[in-house]
Amino acid sequence: MNEFVVTTLLIVALFALLGSGVWIGLTLAGVAWIGMELFSSRPAGDAMALTIWGSASSWTLTALPLFVWMGEILFRTKLSESMFKGLAPWVNALPGRLLHTNILGSTIFAAVSGSSAATCATIGKMTIPELTRRGYPPEKIVGSLGGASTLGLLIPPSIIMIVYGVAAEVSIAKLFVAGVIPGVLLAALFSGSIIVWALMNPGKVPSADASLSFGEKLREARHLIPVVLLIGSVIGAIYSGIATATEAAAIGVVGSLILSASQGSLNWVSFRDSLLGATRLYCMIALILAGAAFLTLSMGYIGLPRHLAEWVGGLGLTPGMLLIALAVFYIVLGCFLDGISMIVLTMGVILPTVTAAGIDLIWFGIFIVIVVEMAQITPPVGFNLFVLQGMTKREITWIAVACLPYFLIMVVAVLLLYWFPGLVTWMPSKM
Repeated sequence: MNEFVVTTLLIVALFALLGSGVWIGLTLAGVAWIGMELFSSRPAGDAMALTIWGSASSWTLTALPLFVWMGEILFRTKLSESMFKGLAPWVNALPGRLLHTNILGSTIFAAVSGSSAATCATIGKMTIPELTRRGYPPEKIVGSLGGASTLGLLIPPSIIMIVYGVAAEVSIAKLFVAGVIPGVLLAALFSGSIIVWALMNPGKVPSADASLSFGEKLREARHLIPVVLLIGSVIGAIYSGIATATEAAAIGVVGSLILSASQGSLNWVSFRDSLLGATRLYCMIALILAGAAFLTLSMGYIGLPRHLAEWVGGLGLTPGMLLIALAVFYIVLGCFLDGISMIVLTMGVILPTVTAAGIDLIWFGIFIVIVVEMAQITPPVGFNLFVLQGMTKREITWIAVACLPYFLIMVVAVLLLYWFPGLVTWMPSKM
């Protein structure tokens, strides 16, 4: 049967199942089973059993539940409150003042969370009431938080990077390290935009708090030391080669338990809730990954990735044009799916094309993560928009407009990474 007809039938089946409320993981497995039964000679039953077992028992994937648990433990500590106390005295002198706490707080929490929604909710619970009380413009509070919280996907340890690493069969440790410079670059661009806005609109920035001496600032910064040490130990263990990503995740869990206990936040209820929260989230992700693995196998037997790669190759696109097309594709797809689903749904089909174009898969992983970040703040299904709507009770369109400048900054960041690929590849090459 013509590949176009097969593809159309499978896409219709996919959206019909998703629209009927079936879980994403089961939907992917169902579409894969339909494709294999109808359009290939391979028996679907044993293929599904072998593939799902293989994906679920992957040692590489062990890092994922550990990093999720680490983020859940810290989510229940006094970390966000401590970060505000530690950061506020240092940003008072910058144009834009305490708006920078959204950027710096999100950057720090992203390094221990791995989830943009968790980063947005945690930092937002602390900064939105405080900045509103002090008279900062609501659109700048919400926009800077919505944009900066997407860093939860980029700054290691990132859940979505683990998912991409497993799907693309590339080193998760190298992906983590590759995300450091782009993450810091993006945070710097976000803060830079606030500085420019504040210099152009000085009347909209509330007056500074009483200035503190350098010694007093250092005393306040003590609140940041434990979490900075935790981040440094996790990333340092990976970069130095002392530990794999999985072993570093175990270090992170132990460190977060110690940090939680030292703050007095660790008790039986918080321990149980963090473990159950991590289990629920990981089970959802694992089911999606298992369904996606079977779908990838099914598509391989049908031959769709090969035919798509040949079709794209026949278009004669340069690598730059291919990346522009993929960026538009993922931004549109992000209007309807969450980041992890986007990655697992498309990698089996996209990767042969990307590999054939000679694009480095580590670099491509960071590119994909930033494009997925953009999708987190684009309506109608930008996850961060819904988190912000829940906290502010504002219209989703108002929140999307407030976040638009940060979407455009991410476009600039992607262009910088394309022009200067060493920003991504330099650190992994030194490991």
